[in-house]
Amino acid sequence: MTQPDTATTVTTTSTEVVVIGGGQAALAAGYYLRRAKLDFVILDDQPAPGGSWQDYWPSLHLFSPAQYSHLPGWPMPPWPDGFPPASHVVDYLTAYETKYDLPVRRPVRVDSVHRSADGGYRVDTDAGSIGAAAIINATGTWPRPFWPSYPGMRDFTGVQLHAADYRTPERFEGVRVAVVGGGNSAAQILAEISTVTETLWFTTREPRFLPDDVDGRVLFDVASDRARVLASGGDDSGGVAGLGDIVMVPPVKEARDRGVLHSRRMFTAVVPDGVTDGEQTDRLDAIVWCTGFRPALRHLRPLHLPSTDTSPISLHHNHVQDQPTMVFLGYGDWTGAASATLIGVGRTARAVISELVTALS
Repeated sequence: MTQPDTATTVTTTSTEVVVIGGGQAALAAGYYLRRAKLDFVILDDQPAPGGSWQDYWPSLHLFSPAQYSHLPGWPMPPWPDGFPPASHVVDYLTAYETKYDLPVRRPVRVDSVHRSADGGYRVDTDAGSIGAAAIINATGTWPRPFWPSYPGMRDFTGVQLHAADYRTPERFEGVRVAVVGGGNSAAQILAEISTVTETLWFTTREPRFLPDDVDGRVLFDVASDRARVLASGGDDSGGVAGLGDIVMVPPVKEARDRGVLHSRRMFTAVVPDGVTDGEQTDRLDAIVWCTGFRPALRHLRPLHLPSTDTSPISLHHNHVQDQPTMVFLGYGDWTGAASATLIGVGRTARAVISELVTALS
């Protein structure tokens, strides 16, 4: 796949919009920024296109067929058998940049964002500084894996890693592995590791499995219906969360048939050779923490933006209250229903750019 022209230096000193991040949310923003005829640049700290998809474990697949997993303007090429793998998504995102001639500069790491005297922003990077009238934050969550804190974690003598660092099950052959977490990553990684060794699954509550016939298409429709109901003042149905947590993709179904999808109650402490709940101790050689991620927003610390108990930054629609030019896109329900999905982020991006055009004019 031919990669788009890139640069490792910021060649402009100012622009209307700086998009921070180079994954699917940034590309969706770029598509609508191009249509709005705004001057913009996309700053990506990765060496190649594909966003976080290029860092996922090789066996990861989408939850939906290719035709339900596309960015605005251009369908994802078909995948012949089942749901597309992450590598297919990387190829699609790479081609998408080229097709729409998106001005991506990489690798460029954004260190900090500051307010400037003219009311805009100064973006400081490892390749220089650039002024902007508006910022679209599309950094996602992958760079910030969340590690919970349990007594004794530092004393564990085995291997500990986060799902962000998991690749293949072969390294765990012949050892006893705990997988921690009740979401899709935990279920999929457990399904894979359990084919080569003994596994234990620890969750804070009983895992909630979606019906076998529910995939990403249904989840998108449910999230969309919830957004419409809430916008019209209706009662919250809970959306996707009301259905369950774990999509029954083929490897997870197969693991269920093998009888390995049985979770244990969460332990209370880690001991040097395993974990304990105070009554029972399980010996372990490795722990895989599938405990989620947090928005990657450290570059915004100099701005001292307001937060709430439930949100890292307090937003009105998708921008900071009274700062319509400080925008957030693609972080999940916090920034729009299904906005962390390929098909969902386009809808949110369209609305975000429409509001941003008004703010800039």
